[in-house]
Amino acid sequence: MALKKGLGRGLDILIPKEETVIKKEEKKEEGTKKEIENYDLEVDIRKVEPNRNQPRKQFDEDAIEELSESIKQFGVIQPLIVKKKDDFYEIIAGERRWRASKKAGLKTVPVIVKEYDEKEILKISLIENLQRENLNPIEEAKAYQQLQQEYNLKQDEIAMSVSKSRTAITNTMRLLKLDERVQKMIIDNRITSGHGRTLISIEDRELQCEIAEKIMDEGLSVREAERLVKRLSEKKEDPEKEEENSEENNMMLFYEGRMKQILGSKVSIKKKKNDKGRIEIEYYSKEELERIIDLIQSIREKTE
Repeated sequence: MALKKGLGRGLDILIPKEETVIKKEEKKEEGTKKEIENYDLEVDIRKVEPNRNQPRKQFDEDAIEELSESIKQFGVIQPLIVKKKDDFYEIIAGERRWRASKKAGLKTVPVIVKEYDEKEILKISLIENLQRENLNPIEEAKAYQQLQQEYNLKQDEIAMSVSKSRTAITNTMRLLKLDERVQKMIIDNRITSGHGRTLISIEDRELQCEIAEKIMDEGLSVREAERLVKRLSEKKEDPEKEEENSEENNMMLFYEGRMKQILGSKVSIKKKKNDKGRIEIEYYSKEELERIIDLIQSIREKTE
């Protein structure tokens, strides 16, 4: 039986394209022969358990519910990949299907039994989730770290396994340098991994959290966050110069706040030399642009 659908290019590296599939009854008959590692079964769902080293820790319950409804209609189309352990089966790939099957009230689930070692199991679990884009950036980073620390894989080996660049692996793992509170903001999708990377250079954990809160509360873009961190770095490197400009910077922030209140949209003031500068007003749709133009026009008419 060929395992071709739903596994993706990364899993094909780990799982041979052609697999010998043998039914449970046939395996029993082979009792005196060499143990056969790969075979498919329909097993009691109560005897199937998740892998505790599964990279993904959070599951979208709405997505599970949708999959559950599909399973009620069509059954489990793609079997779970499991490993036999004592009196139960540990999931290697397919925990979402297992959860959805339980929710759908299934008594049994189709599985393919494999005899992978722990390193292969983790790699397959990671690749399956990455290919389905189900891991948040912190879960992804921790999975890479686990592959590196527990199984002595180098970053270029990890990159090859998950079909990503070594730079992407490095940048993702750097997120684990962040304070845990900031990591939680990324997990909860309150700030992005791009925001997180701009904060890595800040060693003060409390300041790191304060800036993350500011990014979240004010809806700052990654570029705006970079400018904010850069200003703080300059202040640290040249406190006398920063002290000279602090009053002026505070005034700019005050003006930005006033204009944001008036226009109802994010405003950035870019100061140049000789009291010159540029004002940037953000809009997110054609309708919002027209609203801002009409508002500015009405303000001008009132002052004439």
